[in-house]
Amino acid sequence: MQYPWRRSIPPYILSAARPLWRGLPVVIMAVFLAGCDNVDLERADGVPVSWDNYRGQWVLVNYWAEWCAPCLEEIPELNHLDTAPDITVLGVNFDGIEGPALIELGQRMGIGFTLLAQDPGPEFGWNMPVALPATFLVDPAGQLVETRFGPQTEEDIRTVIGN
Repeated sequence: MQYPWRRSIPPYILSAARPLWRGLPVVIMAVFLAGCDNVDLERADGVPVSWDNYRGQWVLVNYWAEWCAPCLEEIPELNHLDTAPDITVLGVNFDGIEGPALIELGQRMGIGFTLLAQDPGPEFGWNMPVALPATFLVDPAGQLVETRFGPQTEEDIRTVIGN
């Protein structure tokens, strides 16, 4: 015996919709997982860190290079910002220096904030900056708010984040 609700729906509609319903759980799961920024990062010293660890605070992803004079100018400001409880600064070397050479360069330049082993930008769909220094401001919910070019000061950053 056929269920009553099926009598009111023509068979050609039921057969056409069946493949769509089979894929629905996959689509729902993909949408659910797309909202998760479960990105794994690695510090210059090789220690892994999850992007989720930075939820609830502002994150400044700063691109810098040794040859960039404005980059050198903003290092003390970024070091100071990194000590604030509501802000984390992550440094990305524009020239792709990695490992012990990156750690040594960071020490020589007086960088006190966390240096990342690799650029996280591609994971988030960010383009490589065309000018340095470049600072990507990510809000506590994990959304990119603004990309700033040129040396940043604490006052500049606090104006943007509203603190």
